[in-house]
Amino acid sequence: MIKTDFLPTTKKDLEERGWRELDVILITGDAYVDHASYGAAVIGRVLEDGGFRVGIIAQPDWKKSDDFLKLGRPRLFFGVTAGNLDSMLSNYTPNKTLRREDDYSPGGRPGLRPNRATIVYTNKVKELFPDTPVIIGGMEASLRRLAHYDYWSDQVRRSMLLDSKADILVYGMGERQVLEIAGRLKEGEDIKDLDGIRGTVIARSDVSNLKGRVEIPSFEEVRGDKDKFNEAFRAVYPESDPFRGRVVVQRHDTRFIVQMPPAEPLKTEEIDRIYLLNYARAWHPAYDSKGGVPGFETVRFSIISHRGCCGECAFCSLYFHQGRIIQNRSKGSILEEVRRLAGSRDFRGTITDIGGPTANLYEAECALWKGKGACAHKKCLVPQKCQNLRLGYKKTLELWESVMRVPGVRHLFIGSGVRYDLLVDRYSDEYLRRLCGRHVSGYLKVAPEHTVDRVLGLMNKPRFDVYERFVERFRDMNRALDKKQFLVNYFISSHPGCGMKEAKEMSGYLAKRKIRPEQIQDFIPLPMTLSGCVYWTGRHPMTGKTIYVPSGLRERKIQRALMQSTQPKNRKLIRKALSP
Repeated sequence: MIKTDFLPTTKKDLEERGWRELDVILITGDAYVDHASYGAAVIGRVLEDGGFRVGIIAQPDWKKSDDFLKLGRPRLFFGVTAGNLDSMLSNYTPNKTLRREDDYSPGGRPGLRPNRATIVYTNKVKELFPDTPVIIGGMEASLRRLAHYDYWSDQVRRSMLLDSKADILVYGMGERQVLEIAGRLKEGEDIKDLDGIRGTVIARSDVSNLKGRVEIPSFEEVRGDKDKFNEAFRAVYPESDPFRGRVVVQRHDTRFIVQMPPAEPLKTEEIDRIYLLNYARAWHPAYDSKGGVPGFETVRFSIISHRGCCGECAFCSLYFHQGRIIQNRSKGSILEEVRRLAGSRDFRGTITDIGGPTANLYEAECALWKGKGACAHKKCLVPQKCQNLRLGYKKTLELWESVMRVPGVRHLFIGSGVRYDLLVDRYSDEYLRRLCGRHVSGYLKVAPEHTVDRVLGLMNKPRFDVYERFVERFRDMNRALDKKQFLVNYFISSHPGCGMKEAKEMSGYLAKRKIRPEQIQDFIPLPMTLSGCVYWTGRHPMTGKTIYVPSGLRERKIQRALMQSTQPKNRKLIRKALSP
């Protein structure tokens, strides 16, 4: 067999390997980048490592059949994902205008994936291969696994499992799930009999045999009644823990959507193996003449150290996708990847990041996580860090030291964002000193998100005075180190609870402190997030309190303009906002 750096994408690739057919064909809305930051590449390599023959169809032309037919019929199943992002988020701005660029496409070219790509791709596959199982997954499917509010159509939609006509939906990080599905199909089981796989969603006409299930309000109920929508959210939220979670059932007309409990966290040796698989760490050569894939440049020389985030920010989807429990790679695994990276021809001595969803949560642990799960009625970080949460700062510093001793490595910078609230007390002194002294490229990413405590409370973020304490410590530390370094502050405009009063208050603070934020995200109500629930219903799902929601396009534009008041293009909007 001829060994190549990439998984097969053409019939010629199969011929070079001497293969007549594939076991699994993965279809993705992203360009094919063989790197551990790209979900399709990870699933492909995991299946390959499990002994399965895997091919990839990247960004097929959904208006024709040719691309879907080019690798033939897989022996076991098609796997479909919209890519690393929700396809609507990839295609449209928060103001629902078409994006001019797509970082996950060759040359940044937009328009290479359809709206609701998971549905479109799966429908096409079912049309061409009606008897072949289709498994859907990725962020788009994961967050749309139950009835959900869809910002782009401004309505509640059915589970994506039904709209796509797929056989199984995989939610969360899907390595274990796809391996079990592939293994059971290989042993001759029928796709309709694959029950009980953690981290999956299936459709059934009868659920009477599911003991201990939690039945939430039906699609028809949540579509027509916002109180029922909130009730469903309250019921689903606690079931997203891998140790406490139970089977969730939601009726859709005459059928039931069945969400199995989440997959259990990966063990260290499992996650180590996944990130050391035979990735080419490059975009497919077919994109060389098209300008490459812009999004890859931000991760080309970076390393993923962990998964999960215990922050539970209300607007963030990580709780429902990666979960609260931190899953860490070992020091040895990370160092092996560093050595491989340092040995590559295009490496110039700088590692741009070793991190995850939150850089300074690497090796964080809680005794409860290993068998009981995250606390049901207590947050890990808000209103302050729980005393049971032990941070891994000592291990992180040891890792950084070891990385810097690897031949060929001249610089290690931390490019992921950090939780600034975990850098304001004395226990973080040495971590902050070493971070600022050697591992900040000049700019450190933090996410205060807002300046008004009422809004921060709805976001499940720390009080703003915590951020101000951090800013002071950061400045003092850099002064002591004789460094000139800056903070890149991320803010969110038009979050639920932020009216014009709060927007003006924040604008005044930013102007007073001469902060000119460039990294502003217009709030988007993502499916299955608490903030998304508030946006749709106007009420907090846990407390029932009515919350103001800035949903009009004009007000959203004004709120953003107030945050960037020094930009000339915003002056007209600001004058309108400040006029009596």
